[in-house]
Amino acid sequence: MEMERGTIPLDSCSGGLDLRATLESGQSYHWRREDGRIYEGVPGGWYYTIIDGELIRTQQSEGELEWEATIDAEPALREMLRLDDDLDAIVATGPDDPLLREAYATHRGMRIVNDPVFPCLISFICSAQMRVSRIYGMQTTLSERFGNSMEIDGETYHAFPTPDQLARASVEELRECSLGYRAPYVKETAEMVAYGEAHPEEARGLEYEEARTFLTRFVGVGEKVADCVLLFSLGYLEAVPLDTWIRSAIADHYPDCDRGSYGETSRAIRERLGGEYAGYTQTYIFHHLRTEGTAEAV
Repeated sequence: MEMERGTIPLDSCSGGLDLRATLESGQSYHWRREDGRIYEGVPGGWYYTIIDGELIRTQQSEGELEWEATIDAEPALREMLRLDDDLDAIVATGPDDPLLREAYATHRGMRIVNDPVFPCLISFICSAQMRVSRIYGMQTTLSERFGNSMEIDGETYHAFPTPDQLARASVEELRECSLGYRAPYVKETAEMVAYGEAHPEEARGLEYEEARTFLTRFVGVGEKVADCVLLFSLGYLEAVPLDTWIRSAIADHYPDCDRGSYGETSRAIRERLGGEYAGYTQTYIFHHLRTEGTAEAV
């Protein structure tokens, strides 16, 4: 299969791009790193994903984003990496405090991803009490075992499984992919989507908190997982997933935002972190605290 090639000049992207930080910051498990060195703190590398049966490979070089793909990949990359977001303007909406100034300076160019919604949903169902590298490993195994594969230039690439493919898997087969107690959640949610009971895409366009409630109908999805899907797949940039790192940040830096319940704390921290772009602020805090204030993605 013949591959198309191109570049995207990064001076066209307000605020620049840090591809590694974007794809190795716990937002997305839909991209694979071809050298296998993801979450090892190693710069460089080609990343790939398969969208609707089309392979897209990309790497960041000096001043540009290179790509090779079975389609013209620039529109898809601009959408999936949110390259048209005015990152400088978004950063300016956040509070002016030492934690955020340090996070923005250390991880400048990190963007919010815009992943396909079903893979995003499954990934975050698998995320409970897991390090990001373990979550990534689970999604890679699911893709290799149940997803469609493509052979290009002697290399094999694996797509994330469809709802039908995961619905046909047994709970035991899913447990063999290191999913543990999450295996029945993944199977039942895949069945809900495959059999037409509900689709996470139906949350798009609902009022934010209504959309979050809608997503909790899927098995294994609580408010935090729902917020992750809203932020990293459905374009709700105000969503602030209250995970361990963000709760720690609230305790140490924004204690007045702790209102007891998830819903009330969520409203308070969203307002503190910039309202409509609070999810961007949250992601910088999450990545900064998780990497202990370094630029390394571990």
